[in-house]
Amino acid sequence: MIMLFSLINGLENIDIILASASPRRYELLKSIGLPFKVVESRIEEIFSDEYGPQEIVEINAGRKGDDVAEKYPESLVISADTIVVLNDAVMGKPRDEKDAYRMLSRLSGRTHQVYTAFVLNCKSKGKRYAEIVSTDVRFRSLSEREMWSYINTGEIVDKAGAYAIQGQGALLIDKINGDFFNVVGFPLSRFFVVLTDFLKD
Repeated sequence: MIMLFSLINGLENIDIILASASPRRYELLKSIGLPFKVVESRIEEIFSDEYGPQEIVEINAGRKGDDVAEKYPESLVISADTIVVLNDAVMGKPRDEKDAYRMLSRLSGRTHQVYTAFVLNCKSKGKRYAEIVSTDVRFRSLSEREMWSYINTGEIVDKAGAYAIQGQGALLIDKINGDFFNVVGFPLSRFFVVLTDFLKD
Protein backbone atom coordinates (compact mmCIF):
# COMPACT_ATOMS: atom_id res chain seq x y z
CA MET A 1 0.00 0.00 0.00
CA ILE A 2 1.31 3.46 -0.92
CA MET A 3 1.73 5.82 2.04
CA LEU A 4 1.84 9.60 1.91
CA PHE A 5 4.91 9.45 4.14
CA SER A 6 6.83 8.11 1.12
CA LEU A 7 6.74 11.73 -0.11
CA ILE A 8 8.96 12.86 2.78
CA ASN A 9 12.65 12.67 1.97
CA GLY A 10 14.86 11.33 4.74
CA LEU A 11 12.13 9.60 6.70
CA GLU A 12 13.43 6.16 5.78
CA ASN A 13 16.85 6.93 7.28
CA ILE A 14 15.80 7.81 10.80
CA ASP A 15 14.31 5.94 13.75
CA ILE A 16 11.16 7.54 15.09
CA ILE A 17 10.10 7.40 18.73
CA LEU A 18 6.77 8.42 20.21
CA ALA A 19 7.47 9.66 23.75
CA SER A 20 3.97 8.94 24.98
CA ALA A 21 2.03 6.09 26.56
CA SER A 22 -1.26 7.48 25.24
CA PRO A 23 -3.16 4.71 23.42
CA ARG A 24 -5.02 7.38 21.45
CA ARG A 25 -1.82 8.91 20.03
CA TYR A 26 -0.48 5.45 19.31
CA GLU A 27 -3.58 4.49 17.33
CA LEU A 28 -3.68 7.81 15.45
CA LEU A 29 -0.06 7.57 14.28
CA LYS A 30 -0.45 3.88 13.41
CA SER A 31 -3.54 4.67 11.36
CA ILE A 32 -1.57 6.92 9.00
CA GLY A 33 1.24 4.42 8.46
CA LEU A 34 4.02 6.17 10.35
CA PRO A 35 6.78 3.73 11.40
CA PHE A 36 7.67 4.32 15.05
CA LYS A 37 8.25 2.75 18.43
CA VAL A 38 7.06 3.90 21.83
CA VAL A 39 9.36 5.00 24.64
CA GLU A 40 7.37 6.43 27.52
CA SER A 41 8.76 9.45 29.32
CA ARG A 42 8.74 9.29 33.13
CA ILE A 43 8.63 13.06 33.51
CA GLU A 44 5.75 14.28 35.68
CA GLU A 45 3.47 16.87 34.11
CA ILE A 46 3.35 20.32 35.66
CA PHE A 47 0.25 22.39 36.37
CA SER A 48 1.00 25.78 37.86
CA ASP A 49 -0.80 29.10 38.11
CA GLU A 50 2.50 30.68 37.05
CA TYR A 51 1.78 29.67 33.47
CA GLY A 52 -1.10 30.14 31.07
CA PRO A 53 -2.80 27.10 29.47
CA GLN A 54 -0.81 27.27 26.24
CA GLU A 55 2.46 27.58 28.15
CA ILE A 56 1.55 24.57 30.29
CA VAL A 57 0.74 22.32 27.34
CA GLU A 58 3.91 23.30 25.46
CA ILE A 59 6.13 22.87 28.53
CA ASN A 60 4.73 19.42 29.29
CA ALA A 61 5.05 18.23 25.69
CA GLY A 62 8.59 19.57 25.50
CA ARG A 63 9.73 18.02 28.79
CA LYS A 64 8.47 14.59 27.71
CA GLY A 65 10.33 14.79 24.42
CA ASP A 66 13.52 16.22 25.89
CA ASP A 67 13.64 13.40 28.44
CA VAL A 68 13.48 10.70 25.77
CA ALA A 69 15.74 12.59 23.32
CA GLU A 70 18.52 12.58 25.93
CA LYS A 71 18.46 8.77 25.87
CA TYR A 72 18.01 8.45 22.09
CA PRO A 73 19.89 11.42 20.56
CA GLU A 74 20.05 9.91 17.05
CA SER A 75 16.30 9.35 16.84
CA LEU A 76 13.48 11.67 15.90
CA VAL A 77 11.42 11.98 19.06
CA ILE A 78 7.76 13.00 18.87
CA SER A 79 6.07 14.18 22.04
CA ALA A 80 2.73 15.78 22.74
CA ASP A 81 0.36 16.97 25.43
CA THR A 82 -3.36 17.79 25.27
CA ILE A 83 -5.44 19.88 27.65
CA VAL A 84 -9.04 21.03 27.88
CA VAL A 85 -9.54 24.68 28.78
CA LEU A 86 -12.70 26.52 29.79
CA ASN A 87 -12.47 30.29 30.35
CA ASP A 88 -8.67 30.03 30.63
CA ALA A 89 -8.95 27.38 33.38
CA VAL A 90 -7.31 24.01 32.67
CA MET A 91 -9.57 21.00 33.17
CA GLY A 92 -7.47 17.96 33.92
CA LYS A 93 -8.43 14.32 34.26
CA PRO A 94 -11.25 13.63 36.73
CA ARG A 95 -10.30 12.23 40.13
CA ASP A 96 -13.54 10.26 40.41
CA GLU A 97 -17.11 10.13 39.12
CA LYS A 98 -18.17 13.11 41.23
CA ASP A 99 -15.35 15.19 39.76
CA ALA A 100 -16.31 14.04 36.25
CA TYR A 101 -19.88 15.19 36.85
CA ARG A 102 -18.59 18.58 37.98
CA MET A 103 -16.55 18.92 34.78
CA LEU A 104 -19.35 17.85 32.45
CA SER A 105 -21.75 20.25 34.21
CA ARG A 106 -19.34 23.11 33.55
CA LEU A 107 -18.89 22.14 29.89
CA SER A 108 -22.62 21.67 29.26
CA GLY A 109 -24.00 24.21 26.77
CA ARG A 110 -20.67 26.02 26.48
CA THR A 111 -17.69 26.28 24.15
CA HIS A 112 -14.25 25.28 25.39
CA GLN A 113 -10.83 24.95 23.80
CA VAL A 114 -8.66 21.89 23.35
CA TYR A 115 -4.96 22.63 23.00
CA THR A 116 -2.46 20.05 21.79
CA ALA A 117 1.22 20.87 21.75
CA PHE A 118 3.47 18.60 19.73
CA VAL A 119 7.26 18.69 19.66
CA LEU A 120 9.76 17.19 17.20
CA ASN A 121 13.24 16.69 18.60
CA CYS A 122 16.39 15.27 16.99
CA LYS A 123 19.14 16.01 19.49
CA SER A 124 22.10 14.81 17.38
CA LYS A 125 21.16 17.28 14.65
CA GLY A 126 20.41 20.09 17.08
CA LYS A 127 16.87 20.41 15.75
CA ARG A 128 13.75 20.99 17.84
CA TYR A 129 10.35 22.33 16.83
CA ALA A 130 7.23 22.95 18.93
CA GLU A 131 3.74 24.01 17.90
CA ILE A 132 0.34 24.36 19.56
CA VAL A 133 -2.91 23.59 17.74
CA SER A 134 -6.27 24.77 19.10
CA THR A 135 -9.79 23.46 18.47
CA ASP A 136 -13.05 24.94 19.76
CA VAL A 137 -15.57 22.38 21.03
CA ARG A 138 -19.17 23.21 21.96
CA PHE A 139 -21.22 20.89 24.13
CA ARG A 140 -24.98 20.53 23.93
CA SER A 141 -26.94 21.45 27.03
CA LEU A 142 -26.84 18.16 28.91
CA SER A 143 -29.39 16.77 31.32
CA GLU A 144 -28.32 15.27 34.64
CA ARG A 145 -29.42 11.86 33.38
CA GLU A 146 -27.28 12.19 30.25
CA MET A 147 -24.21 13.17 32.24
CA TRP A 148 -24.49 10.30 34.70
CA SER A 149 -25.23 7.83 31.90
CA TYR A 150 -22.08 8.99 30.11
CA ILE A 151 -20.02 8.77 33.29
CA ASN A 152 -21.22 5.18 33.71
CA THR A 153 -19.81 4.23 30.30
CA GLY A 154 -16.34 4.47 31.85
CA GLU A 155 -15.02 6.71 29.07
CA ILE A 156 -14.23 9.46 31.55
CA VAL A 157 -11.25 7.58 33.00
CA ASP A 158 -7.90 9.20 32.14
CA LYS A 159 -9.59 11.76 29.86
CA ALA A 160 -8.94 15.48 30.15
CA GLY A 161 -12.27 17.24 30.62
CA ALA A 162 -13.91 13.87 31.40
CA TYR A 163 -14.89 13.00 27.83
CA ALA A 164 -13.67 11.23 24.71
CA ILE A 165 -14.77 12.78 21.43
CA GLN A 166 -13.89 9.60 19.52
CA GLY A 167 -16.27 7.51 21.64
CA GLN A 168 -19.73 7.97 23.06
CA GLY A 169 -18.61 11.44 24.09
CA ALA A 170 -19.34 12.44 20.49
CA LEU A 171 -23.02 12.37 21.45
CA LEU A 172 -22.46 15.23 23.91
CA ILE A 173 -21.01 17.61 21.34
CA ASP A 174 -22.95 20.14 19.30
CA LYS A 175 -20.12 21.22 17.00
CA ILE A 176 -16.40 21.78 16.70
CA ASN A 177 -14.32 24.42 14.96
CA GLY A 178 -10.90 23.11 14.02
CA ASP A 179 -9.08 19.80 13.79
CA PHE A 180 -11.08 16.83 15.11
CA PHE A 181 -7.95 14.73 15.63
CA ASN A 182 -6.46 17.51 17.72
CA VAL A 183 -9.25 16.87 20.23
CA VAL A 184 -8.51 13.14 20.18
CA GLY A 185 -4.91 13.96 21.05
CA PHE A 186 -2.80 14.67 17.96
CA PRO A 187 -3.27 17.06 14.98
CA LEU A 188 -2.33 14.66 12.19
CA SER A 189 -2.52 16.97 9.18
CA ARG A 190 -0.49 19.74 10.75
CA PHE A 191 2.05 17.19 11.98
CA PHE A 192 2.54 15.89 8.43
CA VAL A 193 3.25 19.39 7.12
CA VAL A 194 5.66 20.20 9.96
CA LEU A 195 7.47 16.86 9.67
CA THR A 196 8.06 17.44 5.95
CA ASP A 197 9.80 20.75 6.69
CA PHE A 198 11.61 19.44 9.77
CA LEU A 199 13.42 16.71 7.84
CA LYS A 200 14.69 19.05 5.14
CA ASP A 201 18.43 19.74 5.44
